Amino acid sequence: MRFSRTLKSSAAVGTTAALMMLGLGAASAHVNATPSETAAGAYSLVTFSVAHGCDGSPTTSMTITLPQELTDATPTVNPNWTISTAMEKLDTPRTLANGSKVSERTKSITYTAKTPLADHQRDAFTLSVQLPETAGTTLNFPTLQSCEKGQTDWAQIPAAGADHDSVDAPAPSLTVTAAAAGDGHGGHGTGTNAAAGSGADASGTSDGGASWPAWLGLGAGLAGLALGAAAFVRSGRKA
Repeated sequence: MRFSRTLKSSAAVGTTAALMMLGLGAASAHVNATPSETAAGAYSLVTFSVAHGCDGSPTTSMTITLPQELTDATPTVNPNWTISTAMEKLDTPRTLANGSKVSERTKSITYTAKTPLADHQRDAFTLSVQLPETAGTTLNFPTLQSCEKGQTDWAQIPAAGADHDSVDAPAPSLTVTAAAAGDGHGGHGTGTNAAAGSGADASGTSDGGASWPAWLGLGAGLAGLALGAAAFVRSGRKA
């Protein structure tokens, strides 16, 4: 009886694991966007990964369309692909966070394969962008995957509140989160700001002086030295 229960439990665990793997396989089949940073106003490296071709046909190009909230993106070089950029005129010039004005924006960036990417192989494409200042903004990046035979337009937007997998070909997306307190977004970094407390200790001192834990440790060391000396003197007298 115990062996039978163990066998059934093992079978259940195996079935669950298999279903989980199938789910992961389905999710990874999409073109996904993975940001290095999501804080409002921050610079982020957004990586788009492609895991398969078009119904078995090798991929020849990937065209990533920027959402209207963004005006520019800097593509990272991929040695297996050439890069081209499409621009569009703006009906109304925009004022950027630094005060400058632009009258055109980057509409899309296309990676074209030097050698078609086989169906069973994967690759990734990275864009550097500055995220909008408004937290809660969802950025959708419609991506056209062209293949030797056919294409897949990853451009469907799930309904509000719906799961990303509720549509057949969801557009890669990310959601902007609230900026950390004191984050000035001063550089074109690839992640969060430098570690908190750089140039100052955890207690907040920044003048190079010793903090109270250091003085406490020094006092404890001197007290131990005094007790040791007293013990040594007593043992000498007994001798």
